[in-house]
Amino acid sequence: MDEAPEKHPGRPPHLPTDLQRRLVQELAAHGIPQLEIGRALAVDPKTLRKRYRRELDIGAAKLEAVLIGHLLRLASGSDHVALRAIIFLLRCRFGWSQFAPAR
Repeated sequence: MDEAPEKHPGRPPHLPTDLQRRLVQELAAHGIPQLEIGRALAVDPKTLRKRYRRELDIGAAKLEAVLIGHLLRLASGSDHVALRAIIFLLRCRFGWSQFAPAR
């Protein structure tokens, strides 16, 4: 007797294309939320994170670099905005806290 081929329930696995990978990286680099990126690709957010982890991470790193560049530009000024930008940078990037005990 011939055996029937195995049937796998559910959808077939999502296989990303190079174009989709570039799209995910660019959208992530522009700060588009993962839910919206998933909608654009018609994939579930879990599938997006599983199949596009590297692209999401690279896009996030690019966005962070651009934002830090803007923040550093603001911090180089001489007004109250510059002071607030410097304080924000020190707290976020270097762990400074107004609640830390004085040394």
